[in-house]
Amino acid sequence: MIPRLAPDPQDASLVNEYLVAVAKAGFAGDLSADRSTQVVFATDNSIYEIAPHAVLFPRTSDDVSVALRLLAQPTFRNVKLAARGGGTGTNGQSLGDGIVLDLSRYLNGIIEMNVSEGWVRVQAGVVKDQLNAALQLHGMFFAPELSTSNRATIGGMVNTDASGQGSCLYGKTRDHVLELKSVLSDGTVWTSRPLDDLQLEHAKRTPGIVGDLHRFIDHLQRDNAAAIERQFPKLNRCLTGYDLAHIRNGEGKFDLNSVLCGSEGTLAVITEAKLRILTIPQHSVLVNVRYENFDACLRDARSLIAFGAASIETVDSKVLGLAQQDIVWDGVKEFFPSIGGEPTRGVNLVEFVGATADEVETRLARLVASLEAEGRMAGRLGFTIARGEAAVQRIWQMRKRAVGLLGNMQGDKRPIAFVEDTAVPPENLADYIAEFRAVLDRRGLDYGMFGHVDAGVLHVRPAIDMKAPDQERLIREITDEVANLTLKYGGLLWGEHGKGVRSEYSPQFFGSLYPLIQAVKKIFDPANQLNPGKIAAPGSQSLLKIDGVPTRGQADRKIPQGVRAVYTDVINCNGNGACYDWDPETAMCPSWKATRERRHSPKGRAMLTKEWLRQLSANGSDPLLEMKKVRSLSSWRDVPAKLLNSAFHGRVEADFSHQVKDAMDGCLACKSCVGGCPIKVNVPSFRSKFLELYHSRYARPPKDWLVASLERLLPLLAAAPRLTNAVLKASPVTGLLRAFGLVDLPLLTGIDLRREMAARGLAFATPAALASMSVEEKKRSVVVVQDAFTSFYETRLVLDTLDLLKGLGFNPLLSVYRPNGKPLHVHGFLKQFEATARYQAALLSNYAALGIPLVGIDPSMTLTFRSEYVEALGPRAAPKVHLLQEWLAARPSRGVVATGKRYALLPHCTERATAQSSLQNWVSIFSGFGLLLNVVDAGCCGMAGTYGHEARNVETSKNIFEMSWSRHIEESQPEEELVATGHSCRSQAKRFGQVTLRHPVQVLLRHLRELPPAK
Repeated sequence: MIPRLAPDPQDASLVNEYLVAVAKAGFAGDLSADRSTQVVFATDNSIYEIAPHAVLFPRTSDDVSVALRLLAQPTFRNVKLAARGGGTGTNGQSLGDGIVLDLSRYLNGIIEMNVSEGWVRVQAGVVKDQLNAALQLHGMFFAPELSTSNRATIGGMVNTDASGQGSCLYGKTRDHVLELKSVLSDGTVWTSRPLDDLQLEHAKRTPGIVGDLHRFIDHLQRDNAAAIERQFPKLNRCLTGYDLAHIRNGEGKFDLNSVLCGSEGTLAVITEAKLRILTIPQHSVLVNVRYENFDACLRDARSLIAFGAASIETVDSKVLGLAQQDIVWDGVKEFFPSIGGEPTRGVNLVEFVGATADEVETRLARLVASLEAEGRMAGRLGFTIARGEAAVQRIWQMRKRAVGLLGNMQGDKRPIAFVEDTAVPPENLADYIAEFRAVLDRRGLDYGMFGHVDAGVLHVRPAIDMKAPDQERLIREITDEVANLTLKYGGLLWGEHGKGVRSEYSPQFFGSLYPLIQAVKKIFDPANQLNPGKIAAPGSQSLLKIDGVPTRGQADRKIPQGVRAVYTDVINCNGNGACYDWDPETAMCPSWKATRERRHSPKGRAMLTKEWLRQLSANGSDPLLEMKKVRSLSSWRDVPAKLLNSAFHGRVEADFSHQVKDAMDGCLACKSCVGGCPIKVNVPSFRSKFLELYHSRYARPPKDWLVASLERLLPLLAAAPRLTNAVLKASPVTGLLRAFGLVDLPLLTGIDLRREMAARGLAFATPAALASMSVEEKKRSVVVVQDAFTSFYETRLVLDTLDLLKGLGFNPLLSVYRPNGKPLHVHGFLKQFEATARYQAALLSNYAALGIPLVGIDPSMTLTFRSEYVEALGPRAAPKVHLLQEWLAARPSRGVVATGKRYALLPHCTERATAQSSLQNWVSIFSGFGLLLNVVDAGCCGMAGTYGHEARNVETSKNIFEMSWSRHIEESQPEEELVATGHSCRSQAKRFGQVTLRHPVQVLLRHLRELPPAK
């Protein structure tokens, strides 16, 4: 029988009683047991879905102690608890149907750093990249490398004994753990560190569970030393968790941390760690060796190991092909050339690092000499070399994205994690993988491979449609075969990503030592309450089974196929968690970064929407029919019913859609998810569909109607700009707008665009103007497409754009103003948006039919034509509108003498996420003017259209601004002027940063006017 997908109501009363007791006992963190929290914490980066009853968010180690002390009371012995960090586990390690203890929201501080002694003390929720960003300032780093390093927490790394690239040089997480502060099953807080014999004897005499643990583990290891030596494999990856083989370290000291590292929260809850840190290698170089087939790639890796590389990673043709469709490829394509038409079907990435350039170059020279001498031997096609930190890191970023890129394969069958981290001795890897591939090929499965060939670890993800029952059965068939295969080649089923739900194979791999493993679990966790069913189960209690735990696919198949086809972004979210990115400077979900609430992440919103679709299907509702109904009816016919529903929804029924709506309201519609997510999950797209249906039942707030009508109202308001501005500034009006939910609305410029254009001899792209143009004039012409924000709030920028184009020798025309419709789409007015888009597209298509190119000034509005318009109208009907810099960069440069003047560009987040290559267009344009432009790695400004003007969002909007933009503005240098491409960005900088930023066009125009006339 398949276990439940949601918490059992019969257990709810006991959990609720426990939560009340926790609150009364002084727990200072947050408690949450609503359905949205259960949904968001029901998944990780695996195929499984297990909803918890509640989630605790401790603020301190004392909070964790309170939670476990109460858990140990007889009353609550049936309550289970699973600790969770970044939720990046691929095998359900942190999933549980009891209580989830989230250590990432608050326990994420770097406590102490001692560079001279080479260590740092951190809380469990610190993200790996967050730690290394702080250490980098001191020339240090925490070594174990992960593909998920931008969201994986230190606590999670310890609990899975994580490792990845470079493990042969740097080892695993446990090799860098000096001390662990843990909360034991009875609430005792204990700091474990290597102990000499005298210290061990003292620990054994400690009262309570601490003394019991040290006495028991010491005797267990001593009494079974020979068996442990025989059973534990001699691999780089070892048997992670309960590692009795390393209970005595190299100095002969007793180290309880070898048992705790990799124990997946089944023995204790780790809240702090003291870690060894290393000096950052000053020099690095990466050799990219290309192969004619993947087998050659694997077999040649054995010969490459002899050259003493820091790491050797491999990537197959499937991953390379997907990378070429991703935003990451622009930065690495030069290193993977296609020569002579021969396709590259495998790549080995060989990295050398060192403290000196000579050290690196000496080893590199040996490898290069061998590669050049042997030529096409071993199936090699050639190689390239990447030198320097920037180039090397771009390639490693591509390799890191491999996991997510595989998930972006098209169709219902998606590569999934379940046998993806097997480890065998490196000398056996090629033969092992040949048999592994045969297992998959016999079943006609597609798959991609990448991994750490120097450690004998290869990540293999077969493409399976988990929504199909016959496909789901392959999980059992394949896992059983692969488990036997790894044993045959002297390896492990889990070389890197922990055991989790795969723990049913523990007895098979631990063999005769499994009873010892059970005994370790029993002494640490007598009642089997900590993450039960994982790694070891005491006595006769059972372990989880891979086909005995609910999966996401089982739940997804409850959604009708037609609905899944429309909500593909929601269904395809595979939980990899790339959207949990820690870095405030990356183009990824700013609402998650500002709130640290997982429901306010793309993954959280996708999971909530999926649950909403499931509930609709369970209730017999068809969202597709509802959508057609909404678009066919008048908006005003059902207003009374909507108002009634809105007035009483909190008292009449518990509608889950309100919890979904709350999460959607935090979305900035910035599109960072589209660029940053390897699966290309598009939250603004399915958010608009949700809002359309939500507001078919519940009334919209007045502000939505005001925002939706803004583009149409602006021409009327601009007819009397002084009056409009005076009214907007009047206290009664600002108070009324605040009551409606809007604040800090911008004022009209008051510039008469028509009069200013006439004075400059500029023309609108009217039918009459176009008809009177000669063929030569049309060749020099370009139509600047108006948008509401620049035309009415930054009219001077529109004129400057036209002046620049004219000064560069073009014939600029300004399109007739028509609404773009983006505000309609953002707020879910999809029927109105489609009508607006058709109206605008018809006009722009007339210009394009004459062969005149179209360009837009504001990135957000311009990119709507290639995204929302394509979705609404289809790719053929959507007008082709270039970003201004894309079009300009393709035109001949003036070729002026360099002036050395420096500028720094703060890009719009939508532009950075979905049109990244266009930012380099600005660099080349500035270079043509003799100007230096640096594109700043900056996050979101926090405005995103009207988001920052909504009263409910002001605090979050400011927090987002302060996370990234505020620092860049404050630290800017006088000799390097900041410029910004987005209207909303410039508005936010003026609002919270008290600075006026120019658009790049305005900089170029000023310099153009200073240049001598072209000869």
